[in-house]
Amino acid sequence: MSGSQASESGTGTDFSAVVLAGGTAARLDGADKALVEYRGRRLVEHALDALLDAREVVVVGDPTPLERPVTFTREDPRHGGPVAGLLTGRDALLRHTTLVAVVAVDMPHLTPATWRRLRVAVEGHDGARLVDGRGRHPLAFVVRTDRLDAVRPDHEEQHGMAVHELLTRLDLADVPSQDDEHRDIDTWADLTRG
Repeated sequence: MSGSQASESGTGTDFSAVVLAGGTAARLDGADKALVEYRGRRLVEHALDALLDAREVVVVGDPTPLERPVTFTREDPRHGGPVAGLLTGRDALLRHTTLVAVVAVDMPHLTPATWRRLRVAVEGHDGARLVDGRGRHPLAFVVRTDRLDAVRPDHEEQHGMAVHELLTRLDLADVPSQDDEHRDIDTWADLTRG
């Protein structure tokens, strides 16, 4: 398979990523989730480790020093919700790639292998999303850039919109979570679960 064919099928490296790190973190007393440490590393660093293969990464949140070059941006107005954040991040991407990966910053158990499985599953679909053993979808998915652009709501509609409302407009393959991939860090207790 040629490089262009690999990219079109979703299995190549032609993808960019948007990390959503601009939420209010109400159950973490308003802490900046990106900077919360888990197993000795900040959550934003865990997210970037998992996105090792991405050509470009945009973090929607406040800037912080990182070893890997990323672009920081914020939705306007702030705290507009995950759809506003992901579309702001998508607009900040400098390169056009076939796929865009979208992930919440608080999912430290994702790995590069997770994203490879998701990209493979895109074949024949608009995208692919992680699903846990109870049928719930954590905020970790890959979508074809052109399909995301085709269904994006206008600026007013996207603020406050739930992600599932946007994703119902797309044909997404479900990819079962392996081990703890689906787990997120919503509370201080989650940090001590191991």
